[in-house]
Amino acid sequence: MRLRTSLTTIFFIASLNIFCQTVRKYSNEFMNIGVDAAALGMSSAVTSHSADVNSGYWNPAGLLNLEDNQLALMHSSYFANIANYDYAAFAMPLDDQSAMGISLIRFAVDDILNTTQLIDEQGNINYDRISLFSTADYGLTFSYARELPVQGLNYGVNAKVIRRIIGDFASSWGFGLDLGVQFKTQNNWKFGVMARDITTTFNAWSIDETEFAKIQNAVAGQNQELPETTEITIPKLQLGISKLFDFNYDYTLLTAVNLNVRFEQNNDIISSSVASINPAFGFEFGYVDMVYLRGGVGNFQNELQIDNTEQLSFQPSFGVGFKYNGVQIDYAFTDIGDQSVALYSNVFSLKLDFNIFR
Repeated sequence: MRLRTSLTTIFFIASLNIFCQTVRKYSNEFMNIGVDAAALGMSSAVTSHSADVNSGYWNPAGLLNLEDNQLALMHSSYFANIANYDYAAFAMPLDDQSAMGISLIRFAVDDILNTTQLIDEQGNINYDRISLFSTADYGLTFSYARELPVQGLNYGVNAKVIRRIIGDFASSWGFGLDLGVQFKTQNNWKFGVMARDITTTFNAWSIDETEFAKIQNAVAGQNQELPETTEITIPKLQLGISKLFDFNYDYTLLTAVNLNVRFEQNNDIISSSVASINPAFGFEFGYVDMVYLRGGVGNFQNELQIDNTEQLSFQPSFGVGFKYNGVQIDYAFTDIGDQSVALYSNVFSLKLDFNIFR
């Protein structure tokens, strides 16, 4: 039991340090999971053609395609339903040349056992000292889109507020901006650019020193200092291209490619000291704008094996959708066959067009 308590303490202290480093390669990663089962079914290769309420996440320039108010909801679970990922968004056209949207993401693990005080000062185990806490990440995004004087060219801007909470132990506020552009040609080619965290999203942490002191010396000989209280999310760039093909009026095929760029070296299939590039490919087959079949592959990684060799992994996805009278229901299953170390999940989403009330 002492070992378990010590491990719990070490894990908690390590978590604080992970969340509060000054500059990290990966920060606010819950904002990169993605939203909308339709997009996730295409391996998130939607930067160029996203054109609904979910564009507030994928590329705010796509909000210009709205014809009426829209509402979107999504839920998925990770780690055998231990972690819950929820999303809600609303968007509306302002006039013929502009639109706006607001969205909220929550990624959380609730009711975590806090056993750091399980053993009292006399070394006795006291189960009454066990408490519960939750860790939750929130991302609130305000989006605005507007047409540019060039025909087919639109831009959009996101202002993000990040709130992260680790029980009563620590919490943070963060702020950042995204910029998106979309361009459509007359022959159905679409191009998109999404620059995330262009201002390097900044998170400032507040740590409860009283709570921290309770575990600071819980492990003998392992005195801990307060971790850094700021972190920065470095910019990311997403480039996309897509084309829609029509067949006999009833059938459509949408094909799309994304290049996801991080400005650091990692295990992406294309990586250098300056930037790493990870491609994603997706398609959507539609019938009478009512039934959809989707698929895609992305997240190509060079994984280091136990014998120090590298093996290429990837993440295939599959999805289906149904739309009728302004109501669209979508389902996606990510990482088919467990081909990568990425999280896999069953994702459901709902999109509601307000024209059904008219």
